[in-house]
Amino acid sequence: MTALEAVAVHLPPVAEPIELVGESLGLTARQVGLFRRFHGLDQVRVDRDGDLTDLLTAAAKALAPLSGNEHRVKYVLHARSLPIAAPYPHNPLHDALGRLGLTHARAFTITHHACAGSLLALDVAGRLLAADPDPEALALILAGEKTFTRDARIVPDTALFGEGAAAALVGAEGEHDRVLSYAVDQRGEFDGRLADDPELMARYQRSYPDLMIAVMEAALNEAGESWESIRLLLPHNVNRISWQRICRRIGYPPDRVVLDNVPAVGHSFAADILLNHHTATGRGLLRRGDRYLVAASGLGATFAAMVLQH
Repeated sequence: MTALEAVAVHLPPVAEPIELVGESLGLTARQVGLFRRFHGLDQVRVDRDGDLTDLLTAAAKALAPLSGNEHRVKYVLHARSLPIAAPYPHNPLHDALGRLGLTHARAFTITHHACAGSLLALDVAGRLLAADPDPEALALILAGEKTFTRDARIVPDTALFGEGAAAALVGAEGEHDRVLSYAVDQRGEFDGRLADDPELMARYQRSYPDLMIAVMEAALNEAGESWESIRLLLPHNVNRISWQRICRRIGYPPDRVVLDNVPAVGHSFAADILLNHHTATGRGLLRRGDRYLVAASGLGATFAAMVLQH
């Protein structure tokens, strides 16, 4: 059964207040106030000097179990939200492999699920490892991106992106953090640039809670779990208010949703789930045997959820 062997994060040292982000994006004071007071944002992490290779490499090097086990890593997957990460012919993922001593591994990008891509990457990694004849084989998942364009910095009236990065080692078997279920729902009717299409944005916002709840409950049903049996919910870090509303709808305690990184880090693309996992385990919020739910959505639109056992 697919299992997370270890998770590590890398947070760039610069914490940029959202007022500065708003100024650079040309946001009004009202729009910035909406992000701070209503959505609970305070700052985003940025790496002004480093590139995507630096981000991914730093996250992987923070994985203590990777050192000495490089030969066991057969697959490296970059869970990427954006379709383009660097101009041709640059390849940040393969450059990172060189720095990490992993050039022997098969490496590729997981995309088209946007910010829900890390869940897809974990599912794909598990499938690859299950089919690999080497029982000691590992997969490395990397997540994190640069906010190099306006579209990579903001979801209008919803979220501000940051440059936090994360890495996870995945095994085919494991005693903890085992994947019990995975559910995904793709809704192409919401594909488009929300910033340029207010009607599309309104339809997406109206549908979002129902679609997010539906995919989470599908994952719970597949795992034979319920809201009462789930110890924690690890969400993507778009904002606080959307998850508070969902909690009211489903009757789930908001204090069991890990939202620490929303104000402190920003929405770090597909890295959010791993960032929140690292926070939850670091704070001792999960006990051995606890079931927990991770959930994310990506513009386009993809809704995904996964149940794991710690």
